[in-house]
Amino acid sequence: MDLQDQLKNLFPDHTPAPKEELEEVPHELYVQKEPMICKFEKRKGKATTIIEGYEGTDEDFKILAKEIKTKLSVGGTFKDNSIIIQGDYRDKIMEILKLKGFKVKRVGG
Repeated sequence: MDLQDQLKNLFPDHTPAPKEELEEVPHELYVQKEPMICKFEKRKGKATTIIEGYEGTDEDFKILAKEIKTKLSVGGTFKDNSIIIQGDYRDKIMEILKLKGFKVKRVGG
């Protein structure tokens, strides 16, 4: 006996309301004209990739950070208007951003 059957036994007169279908609208990121900066640093002896220079809203930048982290399957954070990714992934990150329509400038090395 599944949950629906149990609920029908408890409340025989109840009819469930029809489910409303919500259309999900894909979120459009603001694509700027100025290039974003993708640089490499070592912090506490560990390699990190830092992305800076986004002119859109912080919420858009957080969404972009989440997409990059999930596509690369790495850890990272959004802090002080920059995305910090664990490891040296400059080339892959630059490819991802270029596919989204951003201009990217590589800094350092």
